[in-house]
Amino acid sequence: MKHIATVALLLNLGVAGVYAQENAVKMTFSGTEGASAINLNIDGTKTAEFDFAGNGTLGRFTFRNVEADQDPLRPQPSSLCPAGQLYSPTAAGGGVFRFHGGSLLIVKLTEGFDCIDFVALEAHCTRIFQITGGSGRFKDASGMLTLTETVLPVLFDDSTNPPSPVFFAATGKFKGTISGVGSEEKEQPEEQDERQ
Repeated sequence: MKHIATVALLLNLGVAGVYAQENAVKMTFSGTEGASAINLNIDGTKTAEFDFAGNGTLGRFTFRNVEADQDPLRPQPSSLCPAGQLYSPTAAGGGVFRFHGGSLLIVKLTEGFDCIDFVALEAHCTRIFQITGGSGRFKDASGMLTLTETVLPVLFDDSTNPPSPVFFAATGKFKGTISGVGSEEKEQPEEQDERQ
């Protein structure tokens, strides 16, 4: 009986060790950004939304992020941005990854900023996210992910002088570490349409 208890304890510690293992994450994405209908009600900010799809270490995913950004028409110089680009910080935000198979990974924005190049009409953006859990294989997940991206304007608001960009195309990557990830889910077959 004592040996069975010892074996059970070792197995539990082995499983806990697998869940505690920190894994490197690399993912690429593309998608769009623009104003959000959600209002985070933070003074001096505008609420923006990301809608991305991509692939990488954790599999295929979509990502939706909502955040409060300082008004991008009022950027300022900063040593965080290259010469000729202006700095615009992000105040707060969070997002959800949805992976193939249905598992969700939830993240909270801890820091973020854009380096805006008004001459090249593009921005280079950085966001740092803390992983706060999720569902399915990410139920016990933790870690940190850094997003880096290049954003290009697609549509402009012509009522402002000069016209201000309001809708953007984005490409970039996530890098970081994650722990507490369960085993890969088996793909669920899509339900048949009952009308067929």
